[in-house]
Amino acid sequence: MNRTALQQCSYGVYIISAQEDGKLNGQIANTVCQVTSEPATVSVCINKQNLTHELISGSRAFSVSILAEETPMQFIGRFGFKSGRDSDKFEGVSYRLGPSRSPIVLDHTTSYMDCELVASMDAGTHTIFLGRVVDADVLSDGRPMTYEYYHLVKGGKSPKTAPTYIGPGEDEKTSEKKGGTMASYKCNICGYVYDPAEGDPDTGIEAGTAFEDLPDSWVCPMCGAPKTEFEKMA
Repeated sequence: MNRTALQQCSYGVYIISAQEDGKLNGQIANTVCQVTSEPATVSVCINKQNLTHELISGSRAFSVSILAEETPMQFIGRFGFKSGRDSDKFEGVSYRLGPSRSPIVLDHTTSYMDCELVASMDAGTHTIFLGRVVDADVLSDGRPMTYEYYHLVKGGKSPKTAPTYIGPGEDEKTSEKKGGTMASYKCNICGYVYDPAEGDPDTGIEAGTAFEDLPDSWVCPMCGAPKTEFEKMA
């Protein structure tokens, strides 16, 4: 089976957030879908291992913050490759609580939906949560980020708990090294690939900068891992 065929489905990039007893958490998700218009209802698929799953189940509410194309990769990495059990993902992040008491992310967000849980369905490793939209608004005129844009333009990867995760070797291709011999390096934590031909524009690293020439303070733009967590690709 060619699992890359599943990537032809159209997705967005969202932060799904919830809170219970004062504990806030949010995570990146791409499987958000409107299922009815009256009443407005959306579905979201969340891995059972994630803290967000626990908070949605307990609070019976969640919010969906739709991210803009210009969202920095480190911001996505904060919510996508770190655990809320180990750190406060909302520290330093602008947010407010919606009517459901779920946190709504305001940074890099084009619009949001605040939802009360009305049903759930077991999907093996994940749960599909169905939420009735109790509040929604547009926050900016930025372009919402699609999952295709996240992968092809920003070079993003999927964490292992994502419903669309494809394991190593199933979708990876060795990228062409523009300009010759500089090697690409891969992050052992999240799978991000540093390609010298592209550099890291978000942090001011120009195209054509070899990995060895990156400053020691440089970190993975996806998950914040240091250079020592990167391995040279064959």
